[in-house]
Amino acid sequence: MGAEVVETPVPVPSATVAVVEELEVAPVSSRPAFLEPPIAKLVSFDDLAPLPESRVAAARKADALVAIKEEIGDCTRCPLAYAGRRTIVFGDGDANARLMFVGEGPGADEDTSGIPFVGKAGQLLNNMIQAMGVKREQVYIANIVKCRPPANRVPEPVEANTCDQFLLQQIDVVQPEVIVALGSTAATYLLGVKRSLVALRGKWHRCRGAKLAVTYHPAFLLRDPAMKSEAWKDLQMVMKEMGLKAPGKA
Repeated sequence: MGAEVVETPVPVPSATVAVVEELEVAPVSSRPAFLEPPIAKLVSFDDLAPLPESRVAAARKADALVAIKEEIGDCTRCPLAYAGRRTIVFGDGDANARLMFVGEGPGADEDTSGIPFVGKAGQLLNNMIQAMGVKREQVYIANIVKCRPPANRVPEPVEANTCDQFLLQQIDVVQPEVIVALGSTAATYLLGVKRSLVALRGKWHRCRGAKLAVTYHPAFLLRDPAMKSEAWKDLQMVMKEMGLKAPGKA
């Protein structure tokens, strides 16, 4: 019977152990790496680009907005162009508006008409605007993205970050005194922060030289009518700032 052979364990360098442990615990994605979207850093509209050194004259604002629309063209810059979009929804309203509303993105009705906020949420927005003592044609309305996301989902960061350059130009041309961000998506990208609406409402923010207020999106108010009173508080804050009076209270 031969002598028993005792195997002496070979020491493994600690660096190797760390690499092995990291490989063991690292999550494995079911998607190829090249399909994983990059982590987008939120940047406020104030930090995206400096304010223009010179402002567009009032008489030239409408033409300047047309030039932006022509620059967009039949846009294929982001995935929404290939996700069933029918129409690019640019914006609507007075090029010299004192008040601007920014929503999330077009829905089915807007995708058909090419005009923002024309569906049920748009009808509610019209009522909100009229309650402020203003007509819809006196304000300017746009969205974070100009193409309808599939099934009205929230725009992906790559979509919003691709489209924001044009919204920024629109804001710089219109030069509103006050911007109202409708919902969390609009507030997130305009301000470059990810916070709850509760934390953002009831106070003034800044965006491209304008004061910015945050309120609930009309689509949310249709789902939860009890929150309309809270949205009205936000609009009253805007009215006080702009010297607006509700109809019948002038």
